[in-house]
Amino acid sequence: MRPALTVICGPTAVGKTELALALAEFFDGEIISADSRQVYRLMDIGTAKPTLEELQRVRHHLINVVWPNQEFHAARFIELAEAAMFDIRHRNKRPFLVGGTGLYIRALTEGLLNAPGADPALRKELHDRAEHEGSEVLHAELAGIDPDSAARLHPNDLIRIVRALEVFHQSGRPLSELQNEHGFNTDHYRTLKIGLTCDREILYDRIDRRSEAMLEEGLLEEAELILQAGYDPGLKIFRTIGYRQAFALLRGEITRDEAVEDLKRCTRRYAKQQVTWFRKDKSIIWLESSGDFVTIQKLIENFHAI
Repeated sequence: MRPALTVICGPTAVGKTELALALAEFFDGEIISADSRQVYRLMDIGTAKPTLEELQRVRHHLINVVWPNQEFHAARFIELAEAAMFDIRHRNKRPFLVGGTGLYIRALTEGLLNAPGADPALRKELHDRAEHEGSEVLHAELAGIDPDSAARLHPNDLIRIVRALEVFHQSGRPLSELQNEHGFNTDHYRTLKIGLTCDREILYDRIDRRSEAMLEEGLLEEAELILQAGYDPGLKIFRTIGYRQAFALLRGEITRDEAVEDLKRCTRRYAKQQVTWFRKDKSIIWLESSGDFVTIQKLIENFHAI
């Protein structure tokens, strides 16, 4: 029988951490983080990592595993997550995969797309072009060779636009074509996917309050410590929401109020993108984040009873 895995997913600030902690405590489980930013050391406040108290309540995996100048990708995530799954099950505990990085969740539960790896030289060339010509030019180029991928991507989503162009230039085939062939149909685990949702106004209010709290709790000081540690603020990982604003504030390019407002705006946009991604997965059971814990508990008990 395939290993059982409970997934807790949804947009940022919806309440995944609180629910996952409660469930892991109730079911004697452990949490595998599915967050593409919380894997990085030194980046705590800006990635909303679990607090020290929360880490002590329940054992977490895939938190603080690489340094900011190290690459981390879906294949590495699968490798580490599968090792964590084996370790958790070996100790007769239940794994909970928790996070908002949809690609990582899909890659672990349904298999990783067999596409060409990164080409640093080509990637740099494309990023240099975007800097001089604008990301819209690359988006238009993508529309000419892979209209399906271009239709799914915002013209400002430079990382994914570059990746789609990179795949085409290396393989000679559109990324969307490779994705359609793969289909993500290989179920490595028997999964129960619970997606958390809430009223948009409530979610946006939570995002706004979290954004303000990040600055109050020391996001700017955290960014200064990263610089003092010798890291280049131009590293790709520092384009992450929160650090992008913090470094711009440190350089004097924006005011504190402007940094907070931009952080709120970008996080709301990101949350919307996360919802769009997860809604495509018809296997997810959507529940209100403030819903009845007993209902969720029963879902998981029935899942494990099969």
